[in-house]
Amino acid sequence: MTHARAASPLASSPPVLGVLISGRGSNLQAIIRAIGDGRLAARIGIVIANRPDAGGLEHARAAGIPTAVIDHKAFGSRAAFEEALVARLTEAGVAVICLAGFMRILSPFFLERAPGPVLNVHPSLLPSFPGVDAQGQAWSHGVKVAGATVHLVTPELDAGPIIAQATVPVHDADTAESLAARILVEEHRLYPDAIARVLTCRWHIDGRRFVCE
Repeated sequence: MTHARAASPLASSPPVLGVLISGRGSNLQAIIRAIGDGRLAARIGIVIANRPDAGGLEHARAAGIPTAVIDHKAFGSRAAFEEALVARLTEAGVAVICLAGFMRILSPFFLERAPGPVLNVHPSLLPSFPGVDAQGQAWSHGVKVAGATVHLVTPELDAGPIIAQATVPVHDADTAESLAARILVEEHRLYPDAIARVLTCRWHIDGRRFVCE
């Protein structure tokens, strides 16, 4: 896997993000807030949902951000669905793609054609607890420290190079739900900061490591 990124300023100023969602869009809201308060020098060019009832669409519309619904169920193959995603992202001039609760695994077909690097935020300290219900996995294993990870997306599930992480202590009185709520707070802080890092530094991949020069 090879990624390269020129140091800022990028070709477009501010750089354009594309955000993919499936649900409520709480991390989308965090990105919108970070742009609004000046922590993230970017603009969101398009928010795409694969479900027409995704709550995050209303947050995007309220912020004046263009939206689209590309329902995966309407396509005869994954490749056709992903081709439609790539076309819409490219049309919007996207430089970086951010998954924000996007509940579809993206194939090499998409990743090879995407108009920029693809980022995801995951509610665990990867490589521990990939996949669904990471917070519940951490709680049931009795770990003393959990957290969140922002990583580059690769064909392997939750296995891409790590851009940034944040730790969350696990208290004896925690439930899986209370732990998940505290991890989500860190996700909302961490994700915009990690996006800014990708946009503003000259970076490369050294083995499995994300290196920001």
